[in-house]
Amino acid sequence: MRLFDLSLRHKIPLWGSALILTAALAIGAVFLVRAYDDLRQDLFTSAASLGQTLAQTLFPALLHDDLWRAFEIVRAPFHEGAAHNPLQPDAIFVLDGEMHILVASDPQRLPTLARLEELPGTFAALANALRSQPLNETRSFDLPATAHFFTATPIESGGRRLAALIIAHDRQVVWTRFFELAVRGALIGLIAVAALLPLNWYWGRRMAEPLIELSKGMDALVHGRPLPLPAAERYDYRDELGQLFSAYREAAAALNEKALLEKEMLRAERLAAVGRLAAGIAHEINNPLGGMLMAIDTLKQRGALDAATAKTIALIERGLQQVAETVGALLVETRVASRPLARHDFDDLHTLIEPQAVKKQLALEWRIDAPDTIDLPASVVRQILINLLLNAVQAAPTGGYLRLQAQAAERVLSLVVANSGAPLPEAVRSHLFEPFVSGREDGHGLGLWVTYQTVTQLGGRIEADWQDGEVRFTVTLPLEKPES
Repeated sequence: MRLFDLSLRHKIPLWGSALILTAALAIGAVFLVRAYDDLRQDLFTSAASLGQTLAQTLFPALLHDDLWRAFEIVRAPFHEGAAHNPLQPDAIFVLDGEMHILVASDPQRLPTLARLEELPGTFAALANALRSQPLNETRSFDLPATAHFFTATPIESGGRRLAALIIAHDRQVVWTRFFELAVRGALIGLIAVAALLPLNWYWGRRMAEPLIELSKGMDALVHGRPLPLPAAERYDYRDELGQLFSAYREAAAALNEKALLEKEMLRAERLAAVGRLAAGIAHEINNPLGGMLMAIDTLKQRGALDAATAKTIALIERGLQQVAETVGALLVETRVASRPLARHDFDDLHTLIEPQAVKKQLALEWRIDAPDTIDLPASVVRQILINLLLNAVQAAPTGGYLRLQAQAAERVLSLVVANSGAPLPEAVRSHLFEPFVSGREDGHGLGLWVTYQTVTQLGGRIEADWQDGEVRFTVTLPLEKPES
């Protein structure tokens, strides 16, 4: 797998680490080069200053051939305590015009009157450099493949030149000093890198994790199922990345809302179509059904029937009456009663439902927070609550509880019917308010459909939810009459 194909959670920290290390190496290299140049330049500057001072002092001594005095002068920089000076010269000597050594700080290594070309390679290279470049002023020599740096200063006064003063510095001392600085700089660089790398990994992953979640969300967005970003992956800064997260959250919320709206519209259209079909079928069935019931009633009134015939006719009549009740449930029409809903209607419901609850050993909870009179048709609201309460009694396990909560506030009547028990299966839940869909084996599924139709015709809403071991139906009815 190529490096560029890695996940951002690895790629961002890796690239950041590579950048830090590259920057640290580049800065370190520049620092080392600059440190070496500065150390070398300091050495030449110090040597030039020392050479000019010594040249002025040596001129009178050389003018009077006082070599002993000249020796004392070139030995002066090597006093005790100067050995710890990193810019301490390795040797100082004076050359005449023929490249003979007149005086030196170390006569054993640099004998008096010795020719410079005859000395070891470092000094021979200096002789060649001095012959090729006339010495008119103080000059520094960094000769390749030599063990010393040299600074040459002419000893002259009033236009009269007597000799040249040479100051030699051991290259190894300079390199030792340079390595000390390099080690110190490397330690500082390592400390900086050790501090920056963990920060880079933290911030790299801190930035990459939300981007990964955003990528998953965008993929889900393309397929029409937007996902909310986890709270742990929120990016609360207002830079371009934060604006991108904010835009995604707004888009996801809008698409989720649109999906819910489309689902609700589709469901409403499906229920309306089923309702129209059911009503049409019910009307078509009612006419022959009524005729059959009338014929049976006429047959019963004609006279005594034998026992077998009477039993058969009674069985047929009960079956036809059951068909008539089912068909009647399909013909949902809300007829607003003249009597408004009153507080005692809730007491009546308690009285009606209590025997069923006692039979299943259910604890009844009745919480009514409503005025004495509510501007809603009493018969319709009572039918809605009876359907929901009877369903709750049948769904609740033995020894559970049943609760009715009613509250009228802000021009809305809110009714909550809740019972203990397990949630309905998902297959039933997604078609809960459709006809002939029931969570019980003996149910025909018309009760909730009739309730849904009734609530809708009143301009209200009915919702079901399941949480914490409780099944809850919530009905919201406006206290203002809906428009036709």
